[in-house]
Amino acid sequence: MKPTLCLSLCLLVSLGGCSNLGEVNPWEKGDLAKPAMTFEGDPLDQRFMQHTYGSKESASGGYGVGGGGCGCN
Repeated sequence: MKPTLCLSLCLLVSLGGCSNLGEVNPWEKGDLAKPAMTFEGDPLDQRFMQHTYGSKESASGGYGVGGGGCGCN
């Protein structure tokens, strides 16, 4: 019982120190504030990748269309 109580108390104290860290301003984020670090990625890079994928499919609308322009359905 004592080790569990000690571990719980240490965990509670360590997490209590993180409760009031404050808000981080965008200029304080450094590299994480760059557009390339978003979940969606860089918009220009995404558009280029979509263009490349559509070109490889050899068909217009390379997304959501079964088969491609090569005739190998």
